[in-house]
Amino acid sequence: MLASSVKKASTKNRANATDLALPDGYEPSEDEEYMNKRQLAFFGQALKKWKREIIDESKETLAHLQDGPIQEADPNDRASSETDWGLELRTRDRQRKLTSKIDSALRRIEEGEYGYCQVTGEPISLDRLKARPIATMTVEAQEAHERNEKISRDQ
Repeated sequence: MLASSVKKASTKNRANATDLALPDGYEPSEDEEYMNKRQLAFFGQALKKWKREIIDESKETLAHLQDGPIQEADPNDRASSETDWGLELRTRDRQRKLTSKIDSALRRIEEGEYGYCQVTGEPISLDRLKARPIATMTVEAQEAHERNEKISRDQ
């Protein structure tokens, strides 16, 4: 759950934020209020676009799978094709999990919790959110989490 110091985005900023028309070339800036309507719209639209791309790619994979089984005569060609299919299916599975994270980020936008670390409640840097819009922790909190995970695995 979120740290108690999280400052939720105002209802005014959240209301249909992802539907806001942004100026061409708009990029969130440190010079503006953190998680204002424009920033929320920018990240919401980026998340929705990313999700649409993933869904479109998965439809292509499904279409290929429906083309029928691998019919390679040569055992080496068949093995190569099966390996390619296996990789494709694993990629799609990772992307399926990614869509869940995108949905979660979109839900955080609606709830006014987007952009704030779920551990510390501090704002996540705009650069981090631009690079990974599904981020739920600041870089520092993520590094601490990964160190703790590594320690747990090593024990």
